[in-house]
Amino acid sequence: MPIYEFVCSKCGEEFEELVLGSNKSVICKKCGSPEVEKKMSAFAFKAGTKFVGTGKKATSACSGCTSTSCSSCGG
Repeated sequence: MPIYEFVCSKCGEEFEELVLGSNKSVICKKCGSPEVEKKMSAFAFKAGTKFVGTGKKATSACSGCTSTSCSSCGG
């Protein structure tokens, strides 16, 4: 689902909005102004044992082992 972050140029309110289609007009949830701008959102993806973009280390998805790589236990 395309959820975008916006900031209102009039009141400075920051909010998220689900936008389906390119013609949907977005208005500020606080003041009702149509003068909103799409923000550049941060994102992250997993590369090895780190989440690139956040600097956080990945944790094991397995509940039965302590390895940071599930390839060792097949989880």
